[in-house]
Amino acid sequence: MASTSSLTLPSPSRRQLLVGATAVAATGFTASRASSAASAAPAHLRPGSAYAARSARLHTWAADTWHSLVAMTDEKTGLPGDNIPESLAAKDRSGYTSPTNIGGYMWSTVVARELGIISRGECTRRLVQTLHTLLRMKHHTPSGMYYNWYDEASGDVITKWPTDGNRVYPFLSSVDNGWLGAALRVVMTSDRGAAPLASRLFGRMRWDMFYDADTSHPGVRPGGLIHGGFYDAPPPPGFSGYTGNHIGIGPDVWYTNHHYDTTVSETRITSYLGILTGQIPAKQYFAMWRTFPDTCDWSWPESKPVGQHRSYLGIDVFEGAYTYRGMNIVPGWGGSMFEELMPDMFVPESSWAPRSWGLNHPLHVRAQREHGLLEAGYGYWGFSPASDPFANYREYGLDQLGMNPDGYFSDREKTNVDAGFGECRAGTNPHPTFGDGVVTPHASFLAMMHEPDTAFANLAQIQHELKAYGAGGFFDAVAVRSGTIARRYLSLDQAMVMGSIGNVLSDNVIRRAFSTPAVERAIRPVIGMEEFSAGIA
Repeated sequence: MASTSSLTLPSPSRRQLLVGATAVAATGFTASRASSAASAAPAHLRPGSAYAARSARLHTWAADTWHSLVAMTDEKTGLPGDNIPESLAAKDRSGYTSPTNIGGYMWSTVVARELGIISRGECTRRLVQTLHTLLRMKHHTPSGMYYNWYDEASGDVITKWPTDGNRVYPFLSSVDNGWLGAALRVVMTSDRGAAPLASRLFGRMRWDMFYDADTSHPGVRPGGLIHGGFYDAPPPPGFSGYTGNHIGIGPDVWYTNHHYDTTVSETRITSYLGILTGQIPAKQYFAMWRTFPDTCDWSWPESKPVGQHRSYLGIDVFEGAYTYRGMNIVPGWGGSMFEELMPDMFVPESSWAPRSWGLNHPLHVRAQREHGLLEAGYGYWGFSPASDPFANYREYGLDQLGMNPDGYFSDREKTNVDAGFGECRAGTNPHPTFGDGVVTPHASFLAMMHEPDTAFANLAQIQHELKAYGAGGFFDAVAVRSGTIARRYLSLDQAMVMGSIGNVLSDNVIRRAFSTPAVERAIRPVIGMEEFSAGIA
């Protein structure tokens, strides 16, 4: 019998060779229209195929997932709560939301329309309602950016945390605003009735507000990096940063010293938005680490990279990769699925960048699958930050594909894998035994864009064998050996489910909506010039 974790609400912490023909499904794409067989729905999902039942199952999963998103959404504001428990009761909504959650609800609404779950009229009504609320919500006026936390019932900025009353210092996050911006781009090309409002909101967003080109600042390399974010009022005690204003409009703000500096990260969506609007130079894309250097003075990560140096747009890039189970893969900070694949929901990275993302995406999926099924022996796979079945929220991932020495782990026990750093440093735990693995269904939905057959089979097993499914679709996470389930739904994770299903079942609907010809002209030449060190070792 599957046990149930506490229903404590999640804390505000956030978050050249394939393995078979199925791995390429849904990756072929042209921005003007999916015009080849590779860019249409996978063969096993086409009407009349032997696998048509799978399409019906996916549609059911999408309808149930949409049900949870509707349950999370306030009827007056059109803002989704951050999370809701199994009850799906309005009174149990989290009491807070974020720009990412709001964006996820909007692209999910477009998918729900495309799948016939809601009508075109309902889609427009919902989008317009949410956009009108966004227009009246308090934000940083000079940049058009939004704060991290709002009350979904009122649209007010949160200054006291609803679960414990602790003070909240309103912060403006580059990645949270990135996902809101991506959603606005989708709405601009997807819904005629909502497009003017979405265009108005997107048009006032200044992505260069987050862009730091000053290499005298800690960690900033030639090409510049994107700040984690800023405060526009005095920050909390102990804040580490500096004042300034990168766009020269309005008062100075308090910028974080932290910059997003790894390319395998959800944060590259913010880079794409800055580049496509011309507000951030394309060279910024190459300023981010693929891996840290392979020299002994960088031996603190748990794996030594392989690779070589290449130059793009005048920026020297160490094209590093980690070797895992005979594959060379460019790692992320934590090794999670959403770091690798969430931007790929919007930008057809595999087809636009065949020598980089076209290699790395399917290999990352394969690595997660082999870890869960072969290395750790969980019987299931898919690891990404999610609700913790045993507590509140945790960052799950494949430690061996993360640069973070503290790791995103795949099991409850936080089993750390340290292979050492060549001759520079011996490994401390190169061959561990793994414990109670925690799989997160949204990770498998993201993987479905690259391995539709294996991802579908994995999810079906999670549903039927682990019983990690409710009226609102898949629960957020499940520990496979104890059967402990995080019996709640997170709006962002449900939105990743919807976006992935939309791309698989509806001819890359989210990718087509975002990646217009103008976006393709701006982004494809940049990412398409790069050659990762990814591939079979």
